[in-house]
Order: sequence, then C-alpha cells, then structure tokens
Amino acid sequence: MHIARFITFAKNQFMDTPPRPTRTDVFLNYKIWLSGLTGNGQIQPEAFSLLENIRNSGTLKAAADAADMSYRKAWGIITDAEEILGYSLLEKHRGGKDGGNSTVTPAAVKLLEAYQALQQRFDESVEKAFEEFVQRINKQ
Repeated sequence: MHIARFITFAKNQFMDTPPRPTRTDVFLNYKIWLSGLTGNGQIQPEAFSLLENIRNSGTLKAAADAADMSYRKAWGIITDAEEILGYSLLEKHRGGKDGGNSTVTPAAVKLLEAYQALQQRFDESVEKAFEEFVQRINKQ
C-alpha cells in the first residue's frame, strides 16, 4: 500500500487555507511569522492579509470584514505589527462627509511584497521537500 495517497501537500499560500482533512487524509501545513529581536510579539500571516485587503479596499473596516474579524482585532493586529517593526504601516484618514479611509504606507507596500516573495520561495522549497518525503515513504 502506498502511504502517500493519504498524505497531501496543502500549500499555505498567502491568504489561503488548507483543505479540511478527512479521517484518512494528512496534510502538511506550515506558517511563517516575523518576531522582534527580543522575541516580543509576532507578526502573523493575518497581518499581511489585512494589509493586502486594506491596499485593495482602502479601509481597515472592509479589510476586517473580509477577514471575518472585528475592527478592534484588526486594529490591534496592525498596531502590534507597527510596534514590532518600529514604523507605520497605515496612513489613516478620519471620516468626514465621505467617511474615512486608510492607505498602506510605502514601507508597508515593500514589506508586503517582500513577504509575498518570501512565502512563494518557502512554498516552492517545502513542496519539493514534501515530494521527497512522500517518495521515501513509498519506497518498497
């Protein structure tokens, strides 16, 4: 019996979630996060997802809604990331007659693009390593 038919590589691409396993499926999953030099706090993938959604929608509220989280939680994730990084990720504009909006800073755009490139490199490396793992399992 080939064990690998029960093991599937679930790419943990940016903003993707792995499929739900059944009783006979096993999925390889991993996550990348950043942390401060002193280990204080972490910048989780959801922070990058929020930044991408803010970049696309123009508001933190819309980004929080897309991530199915409260505005308060989304705000906390962004402010925690800013504290760890030591620079602003958003330019916030309070409401008015047309309502408020948020834009990602140029530094946030660079961070987001670098993180996406890093995630892609990890995905490629992990997928290759996983294929080798499955081949070893299936050797007779």
